[in-house]
Amino acid sequence: MINFRYHVVSLTAVFLALAIGLVAGTAALNGPVSENLQNKLEELNKDNNVRREQVTQLNEAVNRNQDFATQIAPMLLSGKLAGRKLAVVVLPGNEEPAEAVAKMLTVAGATITARVEVEEKFFDASFVNELLYLADESVQDSIPAAGLPRNSDGIETASALLALTLLQGPTTPTPGDVTAVLAAFAQPGYVTVQEGATGGAEAIVLVAGTPATDKTAERKSAAAVTVATEFRRNQPLIVVGDVAGDGNLVASIRNDPSLAKDISTVDNLSTVQGQVVTALVTADRLVTNRVGQYGTSAGATAIVPSAAP
Repeated sequence: MINFRYHVVSLTAVFLALAIGLVAGTAALNGPVSENLQNKLEELNKDNNVRREQVTQLNEAVNRNQDFATQIAPMLLSGKLAGRKLAVVVLPGNEEPAEAVAKMLTVAGATITARVEVEEKFFDASFVNELLYLADESVQDSIPAAGLPRNSDGIETASALLALTLLQGPTTPTPGDVTAVLAAFAQPGYVTVQEGATGGAEAIVLVAGTPATDKTAERKSAAAVTVATEFRRNQPLIVVGDVAGDGNLVASIRNDPSLAKDISTVDNLSTVQGQVVTALVTADRLVTNRVGQYGTSAGATAIVPSAAP
């Protein structure tokens, strides 16, 4: 008769055989499997090192290209904007590259008549009525209100007044009136104005801001387009920025046929090359009145004007 002890012995024998088989199998396979895994790991490490070296080389190449553009800029730009008067207006978020753009314009010989940084408050919907009232109250004898939009859009009206203040027109605004208008917007924090600002610019170089990402982003992007629309009405406008992010100003202009035919754009603001091209595009616009879309991103028709003056 088969009893319980027999079952225990049989089961023990089975488990013992399994254990012996596992040990034997592991011992037999451990060498080849471990060696294969080690080889794979070494291959991955070598590949990773190659990729890292490639990234380092690419970064070095970019830096050398930037250095080359910086060094060649004086020779390339010399005299292109000699005697020209320009205003530089900076939208929020790109103050540092805007400084580099202004530098390239002066390297080309331009006189910067005004440097104005538009603050976030200018685009805040809660101040739209105050902005409208301020624009209405800030007009001066040599900067009449006759040319201002008559509606409830404070950003549109204020932008139109700033354009009349900064640019040449049928009559040139007096220095005192220019100071009064800019001070009226600067005092409550709508703009920041670099000392010594005057009017009489032949064109505005508008440095696009970083696209907003908050819940009011769409409205702020539309407001930036409104600013550009008003700045282009009486004199040439060149907009320089990057095309990263939804609602960026350069892409918005390029996607609007009515604006693209009037406003030149440059899409690589953050590079020295883009800053140099901005000066070339500005010169081309002032000399030939040719409008174009330049850079390396979607919508650009060339990297530089085909016959830069």
